[in-house]
Amino acid sequence: QVQVEESGGGLVQAGESLRLSCTASGETFEEYGVAWFRQTPGKAREAVSCISRGGENPYYLDFVKGRFTISRDSAKTTVYLQMDALEPEDTAMYYCAAARLSIRSWCSAQERHYNVWGQGTQVTVSS
Repeated sequence: QVQVEESGGGLVQAGESLRLSCTASGETFEEYGVAWFRQTPGKAREAVSCISRGGENPYYLDFVKGRFTISRDSAKTTVYLQMDALEPEDTAMYYCAAARLSIRSWCSAQERHYNVWGQGTQVTVSS
């Protein structure tokens, strides 16, 4: 079973950028779809983006389309979330999640499909 750990969060001003990293241990992401979720106090977690095993058909939350980009390194050990033009509404705890998938070209935006979670990394965007 893969384990994941997030890094790269921090405090930035509106309009600035951050790149989050989700690093695999135990095994690579070869057999996994990977998603980024975020959560603020009192609200349910929402999927920000996900990437399939093969990188096809990534999902993006409507609010982040055109600003965020998900990618994976060639060794399939790290998934990145490049976040540009950050807005105060992006402030949240960001979680990486992985799901072992048989379908290479699909990823899920549904929390219930993921059984491997990191501890989260905080992103705070000031106005």
